[in-house]
Amino acid sequence: MWRLREKGETMPRQGNLFRNLPNAEETEAIQILMEEKGVSIERIVSKGERSPEGFWYDQERSEWVLVLRGRGRLLFEEGGEEIEMGPGDWVEIPAHCRHRVEWTAPGEETLWLAVHYSPEKNPFGGSSGAR
Repeated sequence: MWRLREKGETMPRQGNLFRNLPNAEETEAIQILMEEKGVSIERIVSKGERSPEGFWYDQERSEWVLVLRGRGRLLFEEGGEEIEMGPGDWVEIPAHCRHRVEWTAPGEETLWLAVHYSPEKNPFGGSSGAR
C-alpha cells in the first residue's frame, strides 16, 4: 500500500508502478507517491476518462507527465493543440498552461506518472522543449 513519507523518516521506500492499481472503472484514480519540498509525484489510472465539458486545468505548478501504459490525448487551450500520447510519451506543461484530458482509451487502463513542481524548482533543469 502506498503512503506518504512521514516527517523525519530515514528509511527508503519502494514500490512497483504496475502493481496494485486502484480501480478506475468509474472515475480516474490518483495516488500521491511522494511529496516533498515543492515536488509531488503521482500515479494516475484512467479508463475511458476525459475532463468534463468546458473544464480546463489551470495549475499553480508545472507538470511533467509520462504515459506508462495505454493511450490518452491532451488538449491545450492556447492554439487548440492536441497531443496524443502512448507508452513512453511525455510532455512538460508549464504552470497556468490551460489544458484538459480530451480522451483516454476505453476498455483499457491508461497509466500515467505525473511530477508536479514549482517552476522555480524545476527538477528537470529548465525548459526541455517537450512541446
